[in-house]
Amino acid sequence: MGAQLAGKGGHGRGRRRGYRAMADINMTPFIDVMLVLLIVFMVAAPLLTVGVPVDLPKTNAAPLEAQKDPLFVTVQSDGRVYVQETAVETANMVPLLIAVTNNNPDARILVRGDAKIAYGKMLEVMGTMSAAGFKKVGLVAEMPSGPGATGPRVGGSAQR
Repeated sequence: MGAQLAGKGGHGRGRRRGYRAMADINMTPFIDVMLVLLIVFMVAAPLLTVGVPVDLPKTNAAPLEAQKDPLFVTVQSDGRVYVQETAVETANMVPLLIAVTNNNPDARILVRGDAKIAYGKMLEVMGTMSAAGFKKVGLVAEMPSGPGATGPRVGGSAQR
């Protein structure tokens, strides 16, 4: 009635043949995990590049050379000012810029202003940076939609 494994009961030659080590690697769990990670990264990647939302004005100006890590100052349509993604008052903007740029007046600062922002507010922000000694302040604009349009561009710079 009972079953015996080889090696018990005298049928084998003294070797145990009941269980063997499996030499193959099961790839199914590995592939499942990799597909889940791929989906997670595909969903998360666009969310990582989002900064402060702003409606950029459109321009046909030729783009300038892009910098590796530009410093963005964003002015929203309601007048709020952001350095990178940190909201600041205009009076507190200069100390923060000095700290972020390690007191480097040659650091490239790109100003992103909403298309509906008052011209005076943009001049106030850019003038504050210029008065603090920052020499390379540029404006960011978006290329008009249509054939050949690729997205946001650096439209020009104001240098002293």
